Amino acid sequence: MKTIKLLLGFALIATLFTSCYTEEIYVNEEPTVSLNQLLNSYDLWYIDINETQGYGDTPFLQMAFTISFNNGRLYANNNLVGIGSEGNGYGVDIGSYDAYDMILDVDHVIDGYDSFDVYQVDNNTIELYNPFNDTSYFLDGYQRSNFDYDFVFYDNIHYFLQEYEAWEKTYTSNFGALNDFDNENYLQFLAGGNDDTFRSSQDQNIYNTNNIYWDFTGDYSVGDISNNIYEKTLTLDYDFFDNEFFNLTVINESTIELFHANSGTVYEFKGIGYIAYYRSSTEDGKSTSSDERFKKRKQKTKKVENTRTNTRS
Repeated sequence: MKTIKLLLGFALIATLFTSCYTEEIYVNEEPTVSLNQLLNSYDLWYIDINETQGYGDTPFLQMAFTISFNNGRLYANNNLVGIGSEGNGYGVDIGSYDAYDMILDVDHVIDGYDSFDVYQVDNNTIELYNPFNDTSYFLDGYQRSNFDYDFVFYDNIHYFLQEYEAWEKTYTSNFGALNDFDNENYLQFLAGGNDDTFRSSQDQNIYNTNNIYWDFTGDYSVGDISNNIYEKTLTLDYDFFDNEFFNLTVINESTIELFHANSGTVYEFKGIGYIAYYRSSTEDGKSTSSDERFKKRKQKTKKVENTRTNTRS
């Protein structure tokens, strides 16, 4: 009996110690890499504009297709003309940055100072949260060697059309039925506002785009063609006239071909007056000029409230 009581005693003591013991698990919430290492882990950060959360607007992020971080200098591909070749694929120098404690401070050559909280979403996605306008931008990381510049170019053709002061008709095919568009010699695609606006002119041999008289102003739209990223549709809405519908092909970065569906006529237009967004700067990085017609990418998805908590307020 004594042996049995002794064993029961040890069992009771073991049970008591077991029930009182709580295992503590320490979770290290500190990032495994520094913010600088994270930002430099990819050559290019593509701004997925349709994933933006919040109702605010950060101009340099709204304008750029990609941004890159390099030893304190910030680069961006703001234009589609030259994308992939401009700045060895990085784009142009748009300012400086400082990265520390998951905070990114930016000094933009035109927009000035801005600051972001940085969150790593997954292996190649980061969130830039601007606490001053309560808006988050989501960026996907790529190396230059596997970044599809062509896809970005053709997926954003409507912005490419806006990167010239005007498009001048340089060729009309001999075949094709006569139509009203034969008389249009200049086109212009305007940036900004809620709608995509075009203007057309029947002027001839104008050497200064500022002297073009625009006969008509309307809306335009660019559409996709199934299984063909290299060809688009272009519709010019002439309001009380019939719409003009074309197949749009890019011949090179300054020439487009328009195939007029109704008449079968082929036109070529050459871009004149290239608009370089945020390009000119002095040796100290300060901007010397900027285009007043602010081009920015438009979010196609419905804007939603940002659920990110502002920890700086």
